Amino acid sequence: MPILQTFCAWLENTAPAQFVSTSTWAFPTIETVHVLVLVIVVGSIAIVDLRLLGVASNHRKVTALSNDVLPVTWTAFVLALITGSLLFSSKATHYLDNWPFRLKMALLLAAGINMLLFHLITWRDVEGWDHLKVTPRSARLAGFLSLVFWIGVVVFGRWIGFTVH
Repeated sequence: MPILQTFCAWLENTAPAQFVSTSTWAFPTIETVHVLVLVIVVGSIAIVDLRLLGVASNHRKVTALSNDVLPVTWTAFVLALITGSLLFSSKATHYLDNWPFRLKMALLLAAGINMLLFHLITWRDVEGWDHLKVTPRSARLAGFLSLVFWIGVVVFGRWIGFTVH
């Protein structure tokens, strides 16, 4: 992956990356914000996933719950993306070679594909099962996989902190 290595080396030498890597306070501050917004992302996604699984919020329609929660999810996700990119830029070449980082990115991709498939396929007929306590099998599967993928993102994200110095 020479092109990725070249890009990461360039990225590490940008002004924002240099600031994050050389400042005594920037990295820990950005990391703290990253962790806090990731908690919001995962927590808000879990609210919807648990509803899809029929474990929580069964008195609410799936669409109403999603409409209430997802704006918060997306706002927090954008902040997580920004803070994560800043953290990555500070040691991009190290992160690129780090297997927990690679697994975290693969799980993020899997979560995104799962969400895309859910919205393209299962969500199309949500009106028919929106109010039901027991959602269709495909909705339950999407909720279950989402929880697995996001828990994996958290686990491997935390693992990165023990393997990159």
